[in-house]
Amino acid sequence: MLYQTRQQWREARQKRVLLFGMSGLGKTHVSNILREGGDWFHYSVDYRIGTRYMGEHIVDNFKREAMQKPFLAELLRSDSIYIASNISFNNLAPLSTYLGKPGNPALGGLSFDEYVRRQKQHHVAEVAALMDSVPFVAKGHDIYGYDNFICDSGGSICEVVDPDDQTDPVLTALSNNLLMVWIRGADGHTEELVERFKRSPKPMYFGEDFLSQLWQMYLKKNNALEAEVDPDQFMIWAYRQTLEHRLPRYRAMAEGWGVTVGADDIARVRNAGDFDDLIAGILGD
Repeated sequence: MLYQTRQQWREARQKRVLLFGMSGLGKTHVSNILREGGDWFHYSVDYRIGTRYMGEHIVDNFKREAMQKPFLAELLRSDSIYIASNISFNNLAPLSTYLGKPGNPALGGLSFDEYVRRQKQHHVAEVAALMDSVPFVAKGHDIYGYDNFICDSGGSICEVVDPDDQTDPVLTALSNNLLMVWIRGADGHTEELVERFKRSPKPMYFGEDFLSQLWQMYLKKNNALEAEVDPDQFMIWAYRQTLEHRLPRYRAMAEGWGVTVGADDIARVRNAGDFDDLIAGILGD
């Protein structure tokens, strides 16, 4: 672990942290606070995925939809309009829209095969974006002059690593360069997270085997064919299952590769000083 004791953390001239856990528990909120404080470089894994690695897929999907409208199709063919993604740290809708939802096409669903294809693209992109956080530590300092670095990881980090493998290349690279901090939710957060997901879906990546299991369970549970599935209902149901599925994986990451803070403690952070104190409090002497 990068910082073994609270003294090492307090005395570090450059603090480097990766936050992980389910979306909605405060990773981006705290990262924004640190960035706005002026001395932290904010690296968003989902933003990197949606720009560097999947930006072309996202825009091509926009264009594919536009080409179905004769008026827009003519303008596109003549290069009279420009279509781009306006993804940001706090608005990941372009990535969520591209990943889509499986189910009835009349309700905006994708075929399950197409959904799996896009999931595989996300897997490759997420691993690359996570690994990019290491060189961005140097970029943040050498180019922009930030002493401290916060990596705001996606909720699916636990799906693309093996926390039980002490030689896992992604976790090894990350833990050698960043203090990995799990934001652990409480039982009472479950319904809040589900309601938040309903209002503002975040990009969802499922491990391929787990996704296949979920899909078959849902079809059997509802006695439905693929084209009969309501995409929104499936995603809400699958999100609930994912909360339970990811918990032991997050826990293994924290126990083997980092430390744990409570979501309620994260919610009380108001500035960089609060964050410093919180991390110092969970590190041993």
